[in-house]
Amino acid sequence: MSKSELISEPTSRSLRVFAFDPSLTARFDTSAIGEITIAIPWEKDLKPGPVGEYVEVVDVDPASGVLYKPVDLNDPRILAQNGLAPSEINPQFHQQMVYAVAMTTISHFEQALGRVALWSSRREQQEVDELFVRRLRIYPHALRDRNAFYSPEKKALLFGYFPVGIKDADNTPGTLVYTCLSHDIVAHETTHALLDGVHPRFNEPVNGDVLAFHEAFADIVALFQHFSYPGVLRDQISRTRGDLAGENLLGQLAQQFGQASGRGRALRDALGGVNPKTGKWEAHKPDVRSLDTIHEPHDRGAILVAAVFGAFLKVYRSRTLDLYRIASEGTGVLREGDIHPDLATRLAAEASRCAQQTLQMCIRAIDYCPPVGITFGDYLRAIVTADFDMNPDDPNGHRLAFVESFRQWGIHPEGMRSMSVESLLWPTGEIAAEEADVRIERQHVRALLSEDQLVNDPDQMESSSRPPRPVSAHIRPWSLETDRYQTWEGMDANARVLWRWLIKGNGRSLARAFGLVLDEDNPPPTVFRSRNGERVAVEVHSVRTAIRRTPRGAPTTDLVVEITQRRRGYFDAAKQQSLDAAPPVPVPVLPEECDFFYRAGCTLLINPTTMEVRRVIRTRATIADNGELDRQRRFLMGGGLEPSNAFDSARAALNAREPFSLLHGGGHS
Repeated sequence: MSKSELISEPTSRSLRVFAFDPSLTARFDTSAIGEITIAIPWEKDLKPGPVGEYVEVVDVDPASGVLYKPVDLNDPRILAQNGLAPSEINPQFHQQMVYAVAMTTISHFEQALGRVALWSSRREQQEVDELFVRRLRIYPHALRDRNAFYSPEKKALLFGYFPVGIKDADNTPGTLVYTCLSHDIVAHETTHALLDGVHPRFNEPVNGDVLAFHEAFADIVALFQHFSYPGVLRDQISRTRGDLAGENLLGQLAQQFGQASGRGRALRDALGGVNPKTGKWEAHKPDVRSLDTIHEPHDRGAILVAAVFGAFLKVYRSRTLDLYRIASEGTGVLREGDIHPDLATRLAAEASRCAQQTLQMCIRAIDYCPPVGITFGDYLRAIVTADFDMNPDDPNGHRLAFVESFRQWGIHPEGMRSMSVESLLWPTGEIAAEEADVRIERQHVRALLSEDQLVNDPDQMESSSRPPRPVSAHIRPWSLETDRYQTWEGMDANARVLWRWLIKGNGRSLARAFGLVLDEDNPPPTVFRSRNGERVAVEVHSVRTAIRRTPRGAPTTDLVVEITQRRRGYFDAAKQQSLDAAPPVPVPVLPEECDFFYRAGCTLLINPTTMEVRRVIRTRATIADNGELDRQRRFLMGGGLEPSNAFDSARAALNAREPFSLLHGGGHS
């Protein structure tokens, strides 16, 4: 064995970045925490750009007609100094910055979900088949504009830059602000892309919470990544004397962008804001009626962010009460002056631990959301259920903290008779069958999935002479070690298996429990049918995996199955009623002949070994529900979004090819 074979591959690569953005390095009192070194997963075959397995940085500046030389992070000189030094004027550092922050964000998702991250598939205009997208493209200098956004059309992140137009103590007219140098903006846009890879239908604003959720979720990930940097965290703990509910950098997003845009402060602040009457910063106070009057996506999303941050603060305070009692000799009130460095270190450790669990809970919950029409109440149920499945005991009370904080901000699921943790759990397959009045023995729910006599091989004819095998034998497993293209292919193959079980196998008897509508339910003619018109269309979009922990602590894998149905919607209610009253036609109407699509369906969590349906997460109505269809029609026709949003109406947002470009216009980012 040669000496080189004895040397193992590194597990991480250290790179220097701005902790927040360049503005902190320009201030004397924050310059010490303005730059940090972060460790990202090691990529052996990283090419100049950088171009790796997940992202590809393409540094072309169309406004200036310049193509910048790509940085080679494998250059020994760059490796030896943990990457290039942070710089506002060096394009190669800009490339390093977006790569490092994007990879950090991707790592948080993979750790929470237990699988490799995938970008949403590309679909050509005239093609039915989806195409695999291996790399998300990142353009650090894509546009000369006060904007940065994720493009679902291009599968890319586009960052803008703009000159400062105001003059004050923090801004010099004519200097340039690069959005690609804001840690928060890069993490925010990367999160948009990651969420789109899991839930492509969350780009369709069919209610007032959908776009707001996209914005809030991206802010939540960016905010809680602040807590993973020890030096920054200890500094802010010391400055606030451990009171993270007060004004601090950890709760703020994009300071430089906000100041250069004329706001005077950060772009967004999860904890509070300046009172225009007093000119002083004040903490946000929960308001149970705020959602009734706030509709602009960023402002509405800020309510969800505040609720999540409020839950984090409740747990953090609970976990640090003993430290305050020890440091204050039992009074709980610290003496004036700087807190002891050892106390700051311990408080920072608790804050980091609480923030990490909060972030993991928020990310893991996206596997427990309905496939379309997400609401804040749905997300609360997703957080509670996902954490219950992962950590049944919850000794620190995280779930109760979430429920209480969401309730204080007026966030609750529709139709719930109780806001207890137990009541918020999504139903199991057995409970869902009982609720839908499906007459099946409780133990039969599991047997239906484990002994399907129709599934031999999804690629073979039903007349195959092979002996029948259970559905679970056809499911392709995948994990963090699986090749991403094979993972993507496996999702499609798994979807075919589950579709056959659901449409042609024993799964049909459970369709009603899943909130699906089949031919025997006599759905309206506007419900989509298969291409040949033989049956009501049911689309199994993806079958991915999720990692959880059993009550005994052993890790186990679940299948996350997303199923939807479509119905043609018309703005003219009389036309809708007329078409729904007509007899079914054998050939489907072309999709272009309707004004919008009304979608409904479910997300199923299934144990791949026993094929037990563990959770059933339904949309709030079925595809045949006229009341929900009418509600969506009213939302779309009434605008549905505030005029301050760049969209003219919710209809325009629904049809927008680049929804985040419009949503982030006007300096929102």
